[in-house]
Amino acid sequence: MTPPAVETNPDAERIQALFNRIAPVYDRLNDWLSVGQHRIWKLMTVKWSQASSGDTCLDLCCGSGDLAQLLGERVGKTGQVFGVDFSCAQLEIARQRCDREASRNENRLYPPQTIHWIEADALHLPFADNFFDAATMGYGLRNVTDIPRSLQELHRVLKPGATAAILDFHRPSNPTLHAVQQWILQTIVVPVATANGLQDEYAYILPSLEKFPQGPEQIRLAQQAGFAQATHYPISGGIMGVLVVTKPQS
Repeated sequence: MTPPAVETNPDAERIQALFNRIAPVYDRLNDWLSVGQHRIWKLMTVKWSQASSGDTCLDLCCGSGDLAQLLGERVGKTGQVFGVDFSCAQLEIARQRCDREASRNENRLYPPQTIHWIEADALHLPFADNFFDAATMGYGLRNVTDIPRSLQELHRVLKPGATAAILDFHRPSNPTLHAVQQWILQTIVVPVATANGLQDEYAYILPSLEKFPQGPEQIRLAQQAGFAQATHYPISGGIMGVLVVTKPQS
């Protein structure tokens, strides 16, 4: 593998700094934002990735590492997982979480060394072509500075026939659900963020949802990136969604 590269444009640097700042409360705010449902959604995402025992898997934009750990449990002792993020603060929390849970569980399904935490840019991944058997991405596609380029990189590093599952918040088309989502953001998430001194950092969520491509557009972008199959599954009335993409066999 080549050394990891991190994008240096101003937008990327701003987002990187944002995620470094929110790292200490990231998990707690995900609980508030999803009303605790994100754990179920992440289990679904790992299942849709089709990762299996012995696989080498990628968790792109891994954040605090919970999806990577779910992948680790799925691939078992003979597999390995690479958790990649460009936030060094998030990666440090991921390492601490993995070590802490490993020390509490003497009968764990996988040793902690099978998860490799790597600081790198989703637009310039430090892996060879056709490297991974499966991949996940949680809450990352909405935050990259170039969605088509990110999908192209994901396509490049997956093996032929491999599947990736991409989980993210969405803007629901149903007006009532859209209003509920805005209410949660404004009356729960923002006050919690404000109490932690992070009001400005979480102000980005609503604008990011407004500009994030909806399911049909995500499918089109995935197909343009080279994926043979692309399906978008709305969850919870369209508040969430999982884009499942498969690389052609040849």
